[in-house]
Amino acid sequence: MANFARAENALKRADELINVGQKQDALQALHDLITSKRYRAWQKTLERIMFKYVELCVDMRKGRFAKDGLIQYRFVCQQVNVSSLEEVIKHFMHLSTERAEQARTQAQALEEALDVDDLEADKRPEDLMLSYVSGEKGKDRSDRELVTPWFKFLWETYRTVLEILRNNSKLEALYAMTAHRAFQFCKQYKRTTEFRRLCEIIRNHLANLNKYKDQRDKPDLSAPESLQLYLDTRFEQLKIATELKLWQEAFRSVEDIHGLMCMVKKTPKSSLMVVYYAKLTETFWISASHLYHAYAWFKLFTLQKNFNKNLSQKDLQLIASSVVLAALSVAPYDQTRGASHMELENEKEHKIRMANLIGFNLDPKVENREVLSRSLLLSELVSKSVLSCATQEVKDLYHLVEHEFLPLDIASKIQPLLTKISKLGGKLSSASSVPEVQLSQYIPAIEKLATLRLLQQVSQVYQTMKIEGLSQIIPFFDFSMVEKISVDAVKHNFIAMKVDHLKGIVVFGDMGLESDRLKVHLINFTESLNNARAMIYPAVEKTSKLADILPGLGEVVDKEHKRLLARKSIIEKRKEEQERQLLEMEREEESRRLKMQKITEEAEQKRLAAECEQRRVERIRQEIEGRELEEAQALLEETEKRIRKGGKKKSILEGEKLTKQVLMERALTEQLKERQEMEKKLQKLAKTMDYLERAKIEEAAPLIEAAFQRRLVEEKVLHEREQQLEVELSRQRHDGDLREKNRLARMLANKIIFQERVMSSRQAEFDRRREDREERINQIIQAQKQERELKRKKIFYVRSEEERLRKLREEEEARKHEEAERRRKEEAERKAKLDEIAEKQRQRERELEEKERLRREALLGRSTEGISRPSDLPSGSRPSEPEAAAPTAAPTPGKYVPRFKRERVEGSGPPPSSEPDRWGRAPPSQSDRWGSVNKAPPQDPERVGSSASRPLPHDSDRLGGSSTKPEPWRPSRARNPSRG
Repeated sequence: MANFARAENALKRADELINVGQKQDALQALHDLITSKRYRAWQKTLERIMFKYVELCVDMRKGRFAKDGLIQYRFVCQQVNVSSLEEVIKHFMHLSTERAEQARTQAQALEEALDVDDLEADKRPEDLMLSYVSGEKGKDRSDRELVTPWFKFLWETYRTVLEILRNNSKLEALYAMTAHRAFQFCKQYKRTTEFRRLCEIIRNHLANLNKYKDQRDKPDLSAPESLQLYLDTRFEQLKIATELKLWQEAFRSVEDIHGLMCMVKKTPKSSLMVVYYAKLTETFWISASHLYHAYAWFKLFTLQKNFNKNLSQKDLQLIASSVVLAALSVAPYDQTRGASHMELENEKEHKIRMANLIGFNLDPKVENREVLSRSLLLSELVSKSVLSCATQEVKDLYHLVEHEFLPLDIASKIQPLLTKISKLGGKLSSASSVPEVQLSQYIPAIEKLATLRLLQQVSQVYQTMKIEGLSQIIPFFDFSMVEKISVDAVKHNFIAMKVDHLKGIVVFGDMGLESDRLKVHLINFTESLNNARAMIYPAVEKTSKLADILPGLGEVVDKEHKRLLARKSIIEKRKEEQERQLLEMEREEESRRLKMQKITEEAEQKRLAAECEQRRVERIRQEIEGRELEEAQALLEETEKRIRKGGKKKSILEGEKLTKQVLMERALTEQLKERQEMEKKLQKLAKTMDYLERAKIEEAAPLIEAAFQRRLVEEKVLHEREQQLEVELSRQRHDGDLREKNRLARMLANKIIFQERVMSSRQAEFDRRREDREERINQIIQAQKQERELKRKKIFYVRSEEERLRKLREEEEARKHEEAERRRKEEAERKAKLDEIAEKQRQRERELEEKERLRREALLGRSTEGISRPSDLPSGSRPSEPEAAAPTAAPTPGKYVPRFKRERVEGSGPPPSSEPDRWGRAPPSQSDRWGSVNKAPPQDPERVGSSASRPLPHDSDRLGGSSTKPEPWRPSRARNPSRG
């Protein structure tokens, strides 16, 4: 990947590569620059690079490179200069279209050049072999080699541009223009497959636009300009589809237009709606949907009558006649009679869909209402005065078919009217959007309708009729066609008839007693007889004794009625169950069929893919062999030319096998020999030329010297002549100047006077202006001095004010700092005082506790003295003293003692002191029951470390003397457990 300091360097490098024929390298260099992240800022040079880039892509037919480059360029200039992208895309499409047209013109010229009498005269052997293998004609081959690649590239160009512009609101007009050009391409070259793909691409673009609504810079369909562009594109798509006879695609285009109108909830212009309904009429007529075709004609008539101010009476009459004939062309019976429930539901959905497309909004929940029917349409035509606008022939035809009862003469009266109607029609001059109207297209349908009406009316008059007589009163068709029409009518219960070919008659109606027509006649006859009998024999009122005769008749009737209802419900359930089973079987059969079809299709696709791959490999192999054969043939011809040129008569390849390897070896050998011979010839020629040049120089030296001497003499004479001529011319000029001076000397005084006057006036003007300038400069200097003085004063004031404010801020900060320091010191003193007060409080508590403890110990010692002396106790009672003393060592019930102190008390006490007590006795041993009383006080756990090396005083030392109070100067080391 080449790195360029500037984009211009890449463009220069590409031009250099193009000049030496390396277009691929030039294209790759420009592609690397365009896709580089270094050049993401738009500049004019990038536009020139893109022009050169798309030119190279078109020349080399590199569609993928063009798409990548345009996508990258869109990112660069989307937010900066989107018009540059538009210009590049227009240039790209222009180049592609121009090259495709050139290829087509070249193919046509080649076809005309090949149009000779003898096509095999100038053909090469390989051309003959290729023609035998391929079996193609000259035009097909030239199209495949020249036109088809450029058409493919042009189609790829349109697809690329549409893909790039699909979500760009700033280039909607260019997107619409590209779509129109692609439609025209498909129309001009009859590209039906590409047209279907193009329609699908545009349809997917719109679907994605509605699906991903949070895209940036997406088109807004609610805007009138965007909506108009999209509608114009869809209507152009509809026109091209009808011109290419792609009726299925035309119907899908109609659905696209209707979906777009429903999406934005806006109705397009009346001119576009006229085109919409005009194309609908064509589509429905081709699909044999005569009812919808008639409704579309009705909507078209309404639009033309309401919005076309230039519509002439003749064109209006022609359109009205088309509407009436289209309505009459609809079959007069319901074709869904006898259909299943699923078929009826599908037909209902289809009618609702078609009604929405035509513009009649139907309620899908309404069940018992006739919608989009022939009778309703005819009543609408009469009520909306459409029939009154039609021609007289169409009016007469309508009355004959719909209202007259002429069983034998209806066909003879209709036939001349149809002859006149078939001649009506033509292009509408005042309605350019409506296609050419030809009423003759409705003649076959009207003839079929007339035949059905005739059969219907004849069946109401006759029971039987001969086939010959029936054929004579129906001049439109032969009897075989009449029989087909009648079969369809009987199938849909429009008429009742049978054809007996053995007897040659036609039987109308069902002769059974349960037939509808006979049943109606019998009912009417019965009612008439009952009325006559009632008039002749009036009824006499008598008391009825039926209740007495049959007292249980009501119960019997109720039971029978319930039984019949139950039987009916059972039958209905059985029918429903049978239909459900049939439906399940049909579904299973359909699923199996689809599965088998899918398997078959997959196998067929695999087979086709394998065959295609095999054909491709075979074609590649044949192409390789053909190229090798062509190269060998070229080498053979070149070798033979050299042999003939060298004067040899015998070919070097006689008797050898013709292969590419042999030919290449021989050709290389011959080339080497020729090169050696040529080098020898050149050496010999160089030596000869050296001798000739030396001889020429030796011979030419004296001649050159003589010519030089002659040239010197000639130039000397020429110089003297020119010098003499120059002197003469100088003398003449001097004389002329003297004469001119003498002539002008008389005006010298006037010239001096004028000069002085002018100089004096200019001097005065100069002095005046100089004084003005000095005065103006002085004024400016004074003004600048005043301004500087004012500026200095302002600066001094501002600085003084800033200094004052700064001092105030510093004083405020110092004051705040001192206040904070003072508060901190007061807080520290207050805290120290509180700590001192707390320490004194703790000291007093410790002293009180010590006094309380000493008081208890003193009281305990005096109580033991009153019992007995230790020496008076019996020796047998001493072992039990420790057990008796254990409860005494326990603390008082009202005092809380921590757990670690309780454990220390329950354990071993302090070592006995060796000093005698106040009675002169030795201290008691461990077995003494009073030994547990003289334990040392528990140590403060916080001061264990500091007092571990210092011995604790014994109780006897604290209790020495006559007083039991502790010394006030000795602080107690015990701390209140509750405050510890």
